[in-house]
Amino acid sequence: MVRVEDAVVARWVTGGSHFEVLVDPAAAQRLKDGQEVDRADWLALEQVFKDAKKGEKVSEEHLERTFHTRDLAAIAREIVLKGEVQVTTEQRHALEKAKRQQIVATIARNALNPQTGAPHPPNRIDAAMTEAKVHIDPFRPADQQVEEVLAKLRPLLPIRLEVVKVRITLPAQHYPRLIGELKAIGRLTGESWLANGSWSGVLEIPGGVQTELYAKLNARTKGTAETALVK
Repeated sequence: MVRVEDAVVARWVTGGSHFEVLVDPAAAQRLKDGQEVDRADWLALEQVFKDAKKGEKVSEEHLERTFHTRDLAAIAREIVLKGEVQVTTEQRHALEKAKRQQIVATIARNALNPQTGAPHPPNRIDAAMTEAKVHIDPFRPADQQVEEVLAKLRPLLPIRLEVVKVRITLPAQHYPRLIGELKAIGRLTGESWLANGSWSGVLEIPGGVQTELYAKLNARTKGTAETALVK
Protein backbone atom coordinates (compact mmCIF):
# COMPACT_ATOMS: atom_id res chain seq x y z
CA MET A 1 0.00 0.00 0.00
CA VAL A 2 1.27 3.45 -0.91
CA ARG A 3 2.25 5.61 2.06
CA VAL A 4 -0.10 8.47 2.93
CA GLU A 5 2.73 11.00 2.69
CA ASP A 6 3.44 9.84 -0.89
CA ALA A 7 -0.21 9.84 -1.97
CA VAL A 8 -2.17 12.54 -3.80
CA VAL A 9 -5.86 13.36 -3.86
CA ALA A 10 -8.15 12.01 -6.56
CA ARG A 11 -11.33 14.11 -6.52
CA TRP A 12 -14.68 13.72 -8.23
CA VAL A 13 -17.56 16.15 -7.80
CA THR A 14 -21.06 15.03 -8.71
CA GLY A 15 -24.51 16.19 -7.67
CA GLY A 16 -22.95 18.84 -5.46
CA SER A 17 -21.03 16.25 -3.41
CA HIS A 18 -17.25 15.91 -3.19
CA PHE A 19 -15.62 12.48 -3.11
CA GLU A 20 -11.89 12.17 -2.48
CA VAL A 21 -9.48 9.25 -2.09
CA LEU A 22 -5.74 9.19 -1.45
CA VAL A 23 -3.89 7.41 -4.25
CA ASP A 24 -0.49 6.76 -5.73
CA PRO A 25 -0.29 9.14 -8.75
CA ALA A 26 1.53 6.72 -11.08
CA ALA A 27 -0.79 3.83 -10.26
CA ALA A 28 -3.84 6.09 -10.68
CA GLN A 29 -2.58 6.98 -14.14
CA ARG A 30 -2.22 3.31 -15.01
CA LEU A 31 -5.87 2.90 -14.04
CA LYS A 32 -6.82 5.77 -16.35
CA ASP A 33 -4.84 4.04 -19.10
CA GLY A 34 -7.03 0.98 -18.71
CA GLN A 35 -4.53 -1.21 -16.88
CA GLU A 36 -5.38 -3.47 -13.98
CA VAL A 37 -3.87 -2.32 -10.69
CA ASP A 38 -4.12 -4.07 -7.33
CA ARG A 39 -5.86 -1.89 -4.73
CA ALA A 40 -2.94 -2.44 -2.35
CA ASP A 41 -0.66 -0.75 -4.91
CA TRP A 42 -2.60 2.48 -5.38
CA LEU A 43 -4.93 3.23 -2.46
CA ALA A 44 -3.30 4.84 0.61
CA LEU A 45 -6.31 4.68 2.95
CA GLU A 46 -9.42 2.50 2.94
CA GLN A 47 -11.63 5.56 3.15
CA VAL A 48 -13.54 8.04 0.99
CA PHE A 49 -13.47 11.66 2.14
CA LYS A 50 -15.52 14.79 1.58
CA ASP A 51 -12.32 16.72 2.31
CA ALA A 52 -9.17 14.62 2.68
CA LYS A 53 -7.13 17.49 4.17
CA LYS A 54 -9.64 17.98 6.96
CA GLY A 55 -10.22 14.25 7.38
CA GLU A 56 -13.98 14.60 6.76
CA LYS A 57 -15.31 11.20 5.73
CA VAL A 58 -18.26 10.32 3.53
CA SER A 59 -20.84 8.10 5.20
CA GLU A 60 -21.42 4.61 3.84
CA GLU A 61 -25.06 5.49 3.25
CA HIS A 62 -24.10 8.46 1.06
CA LEU A 63 -21.61 6.31 -0.85
CA GLU A 64 -24.25 3.68 -1.51
CA ARG A 65 -26.77 6.28 -2.72
CA THR A 66 -24.22 7.71 -5.16
CA PHE A 67 -22.28 4.65 -6.30
CA HIS A 68 -24.91 1.95 -5.65
CA THR A 69 -22.33 -0.10 -3.75
CA ARG A 70 -20.23 -0.03 -0.59
CA ASP A 71 -17.31 -1.79 -2.27
CA LEU A 72 -14.45 0.63 -1.60
CA ALA A 73 -12.30 -0.61 -4.48
CA ALA A 74 -15.11 -0.07 -6.99
CA ILE A 75 -15.92 3.35 -5.55
CA ALA A 76 -12.30 4.50 -5.52
CA ARG A 77 -11.79 3.27 -9.07
CA GLU A 78 -14.80 5.29 -10.26
CA ILE A 79 -13.53 8.39 -8.48
CA VAL A 80 -10.13 8.04 -10.17
CA LEU A 81 -11.56 7.33 -13.62
CA LYS A 82 -14.19 10.08 -13.59
CA GLY A 83 -12.37 12.64 -11.50
CA GLU A 84 -9.07 14.51 -11.42
CA VAL A 85 -5.83 13.49 -9.77
CA GLN A 86 -4.16 16.38 -7.96
CA VAL A 87 -0.40 16.03 -8.54
CA THR A 88 2.59 18.21 -7.74
CA THR A 89 4.63 19.82 -10.51
CA GLU A 90 7.38 17.26 -9.99
CA GLN A 91 4.92 14.37 -10.15
CA ARG A 92 3.32 15.80 -13.29
CA HIS A 93 6.70 16.05 -15.01
CA ALA A 94 7.45 12.43 -14.13
CA LEU A 95 4.08 11.30 -15.50
CA GLU A 96 4.61 13.36 -18.68
CA LYS A 97 8.04 11.78 -19.22
CA ALA A 98 6.65 8.27 -18.78
CA LYS A 99 3.72 8.96 -21.13
CA ARG A 100 6.05 10.50 -23.73
CA GLN A 101 8.23 7.38 -23.68
CA GLN A 102 5.12 5.25 -24.10
CA ILE A 103 3.97 7.31 -27.12
CA VAL A 104 7.43 7.20 -28.71
CA ALA A 105 7.53 3.41 -28.29
CA THR A 106 4.03 3.05 -29.77
CA ILE A 107 4.90 5.14 -32.83
CA ALA A 108 8.26 3.40 -33.32
CA ARG A 109 6.51 0.03 -33.23
CA ASN A 110 3.58 0.85 -35.51
CA ALA A 111 4.88 3.46 -37.97
CA LEU A 112 7.42 3.55 -40.77
CA ASN A 113 8.95 5.83 -43.37
CA PRO A 114 6.74 5.39 -46.48
CA GLN A 115 9.63 6.52 -48.71
CA THR A 116 11.93 3.71 -47.63
CA GLY A 117 9.59 1.21 -45.98
CA ALA A 118 11.86 1.23 -42.93
CA PRO A 119 10.87 2.13 -39.34
CA HIS A 120 12.04 5.31 -37.65
CA PRO A 121 14.31 4.78 -34.61
CA PRO A 122 12.78 5.93 -31.31
CA ASN A 123 15.44 8.64 -30.82
CA ARG A 124 14.54 10.17 -34.20
CA ILE A 125 10.86 10.25 -33.25
CA ASP A 126 11.65 11.76 -29.85
CA ALA A 127 13.87 14.44 -31.41
CA ALA A 128 11.15 15.34 -33.93
CA MET A 129 8.60 15.61 -31.10
CA THR A 130 10.91 18.08 -29.35
CA GLU A 131 11.37 20.08 -32.56
CA ALA A 132 7.62 20.13 -33.16
CA LYS A 133 7.02 21.21 -29.54
CA VAL A 134 4.58 18.37 -28.98
CA HIS A 135 2.59 18.65 -25.76
CA ILE A 136 1.91 15.38 -23.93
CA ASP A 137 -1.11 15.03 -21.66
CA PRO A 138 -0.01 12.72 -18.83
CA PHE A 139 -3.63 11.89 -17.98
CA ARG A 140 -4.81 10.67 -21.39
CA PRO A 141 -4.06 7.17 -22.69
CA ALA A 142 -1.11 7.05 -25.09
CA ASP A 143 -3.11 5.51 -27.94
CA GLN A 144 -5.52 8.46 -27.86
CA GLN A 145 -2.64 10.88 -28.45
CA VAL A 146 -0.72 9.04 -31.17
CA GLU A 147 -2.64 10.47 -34.15
CA GLU A 148 -2.32 14.01 -32.75
CA VAL A 149 1.42 13.54 -32.34
CA LEU A 150 1.77 12.07 -35.84
CA ALA A 151 -0.03 15.10 -37.31
CA LYS A 152 2.64 17.35 -35.79
CA LEU A 153 5.49 15.07 -36.88
CA ARG A 154 4.49 14.74 -40.55
CA PRO A 155 5.82 18.20 -41.57
CA LEU A 156 9.20 17.07 -40.19
CA LEU A 157 9.26 13.32 -40.91
CA PRO A 158 7.84 11.11 -43.66
CA ILE A 159 5.84 8.84 -41.39
CA ARG A 160 2.63 6.86 -41.31
CA LEU A 161 1.05 4.03 -39.38
CA GLU A 162 1.13 0.88 -41.44
CA VAL A 163 0.70 -2.88 -41.21
CA VAL A 164 3.02 -4.91 -43.44
CA LYS A 165 2.87 -8.54 -44.53
CA VAL A 166 6.00 -10.67 -44.49
CA ARG A 167 6.20 -14.13 -46.00
CA ILE A 168 8.44 -16.30 -43.84
CA THR A 169 9.92 -19.65 -44.79
CA LEU A 170 11.51 -21.76 -42.06
CA PRO A 171 13.37 -25.07 -42.15
CA ALA A 172 11.18 -27.60 -40.35
CA GLN A 173 13.49 -27.96 -37.34
CA HIS A 174 13.01 -24.30 -36.36
CA TYR A 175 9.21 -24.31 -36.56
CA PRO A 176 8.37 -25.70 -33.05
CA ARG A 177 10.32 -23.08 -31.10
CA LEU A 178 9.62 -20.11 -33.36
CA ILE A 179 5.91 -20.41 -34.10
CA GLY A 180 4.89 -19.12 -30.67
CA GLU A 181 7.20 -16.12 -30.94
CA LEU A 182 5.88 -15.27 -34.40
CA LYS A 183 2.29 -15.35 -33.19
CA ALA A 184 3.26 -13.05 -30.31
CA ILE A 185 4.66 -10.48 -32.77
CA GLY A 186 1.83 -10.39 -35.31
CA ARG A 187 -1.11 -12.15 -36.95
CA LEU A 188 -0.26 -15.30 -38.85
CA THR A 189 -2.14 -16.16 -42.06
CA GLY A 190 -1.79 -18.56 -44.95
CA GLU A 191 0.32 -21.25 -43.30
CA SER A 192 1.48 -24.22 -45.36
CA TRP A 193 4.11 -26.96 -45.49
CA LEU A 194 6.19 -26.98 -48.67
CA ALA A 195 7.29 -29.99 -50.70
CA ASN A 196 10.82 -29.75 -49.33
CA GLY A 197 9.51 -29.99 -45.75
CA SER A 198 9.89 -26.29 -44.94
CA TRP A 199 7.12 -24.28 -43.30
CA SER A 200 5.80 -21.10 -44.92
CA GLY A 201 3.41 -18.46 -43.59
CA VAL A 202 2.48 -14.80 -43.95
CA LEU A 203 2.84 -12.67 -40.82
CA GLU A 204 1.01 -9.34 -40.51
CA ILE A 205 2.99 -7.00 -38.26
CA PRO A 206 3.13 -3.30 -37.36
CA GLY A 207 5.45 -1.52 -39.77
CA GLY A 208 7.98 -0.60 -37.13
CA VAL A 209 8.52 -4.20 -36.02
CA GLN A 210 10.25 -5.33 -39.22
CA THR A 211 13.79 -4.84 -37.93
CA GLU A 212 12.97 -6.73 -34.71
CA LEU A 213 11.42 -9.59 -36.70
CA TYR A 214 14.33 -9.98 -39.10
CA ALA A 215 16.89 -9.85 -36.28
CA LYS A 216 14.97 -12.47 -34.30
CA LEU A 217 14.66 -14.83 -37.26
CA ASN A 218 18.31 -14.43 -38.18
CA ALA A 219 19.45 -15.13 -34.61
CA ARG A 220 17.12 -18.09 -34.03
CA THR A 221 17.77 -19.84 -37.37
CA LYS A 222 21.40 -18.77 -37.95
CA GLY A 223 20.41 -17.09 -41.19
CA THR A 224 18.46 -20.00 -42.70
CA ALA A 225 15.03 -18.30 -42.55
CA GLU A 226 13.80 -16.61 -45.71
CA THR A 227 11.65 -13.48 -45.70
CA ALA A 228 9.93 -11.39 -48.36
CA LEU A 229 7.51 -8.48 -48.15
CA VAL A 230 4.07 -9.28 -49.57
CA LYS A 231 2.62 -6.40 -51.56
